[in-house]
Formats: sequence, structure tokens, C-alpha cells
Amino acid sequence: MTDTSLTAPGLSRRGVLKIGLLGGAFLATAGVTASLSGCSASTPASGFAVLRDSDLPFLRALIPVMLAGAVPAERMAEAVKGTIQSLDNSLNHLSPEMLKLTVQLFDVLALPITRGPLTGIWGSWDNASAQDVQNFLNRWQNSFISLLKMGHSSLLQLVMMAWYSRPESWGHCGYPGPPKI
Repeated sequence: MTDTSLTAPGLSRRGVLKIGLLGGAFLATAGVTASLSGCSASTPASGFAVLRDSDLPFLRALIPVMLAGAVPAERMAEAVKGTIQSLDNSLNHLSPEMLKLTVQLFDVLALPITRGPLTGIWGSWDNASAQDVQNFLNRWQNSFISLLKMGHSSLLQLVMMAWYSRPESWGHCGYPGPPKI
């Protein structure tokens, strides 16, 4: 009799722990490196309360990909600018711990030593194509590393909340806006 059962590659509890520890050590090292290199300087960019100059290239590459289909091409630049402003406002109202985690996520995405291996984007975010950014998002969404899945979810929620908090987004989804009092 032929064995037709499918056997999944064996991933033991010990293997999962090793992957988790290695991933955690890698991200911790990246965070310390970012802090020591000045990448995570807490000085906000001009005109922003929280977002730093190092965060802006990433967000300018990410937001158009996430808003594709919801915003006409001719209004995308305006939508990106407004979404970044809304995101900055939202981040300014986060709890200190949540803000710290978000800043760490942005640091990992800004630092070249971590950006390349984790996102597949080896150059600057300014030079990343929409397809490169989409590949990065798919990579994190479908990763077997739960930390990357959480990062994807966090980015998605941050950007979508920032965009859909803006009145110009409401018509696309059929929301008439808050009631007039």
C-alpha cells in the first residue's frame, strides 16, 4: 500500500523558539543600531509633531500603494500629503508605549541594514517602485514570522485610519459624513 499522506515540514517547538529568538535579537540589534546611528532621532520633521525626516520617504512610497483604487491618480499627491498629516496627528495622540513601538517599526524600515533583508527593498524608499512596495507588503502579510505580520497589520491600520479620517475619503466609501447639528 502506498502512503499518500501529506507530511508538513517538521517545525518543532524548539525550532519556533529559535526563530523567535533570532528574529527578536535581529530587531533589537537593529533598534540599538538605529538609536546609536541617530536614525531614530526624536526630532520631528518641519511642520510635524511626531514624524521625522527619516519616516517621510517610506510613507511617501507606502501610502500611494495602499490608497490605489480609492484615490484617482490626479489627486494622489494631495491625498498622500493629507494622509501623512492625519497620520502625524494620530501618532501625536497615541500612548507613549504605542508611539515607542511605532517609532521602532519606522526605524527598522528606515535603516538600510534592516530594510533590505526584511522588506526586499535594498535601495532608498525614494527609488522603490509601487510594485516593490506591494511585494514588501505581500511579503510581510504572508510571512511565517508573526512579528512581520503584526508590522504589516500596524502599517495597514495606521494608514487606513489616517486616510479614512479625512473628509475627502468619505465619498469613495459612501459615507455622507457626520450629521450636521
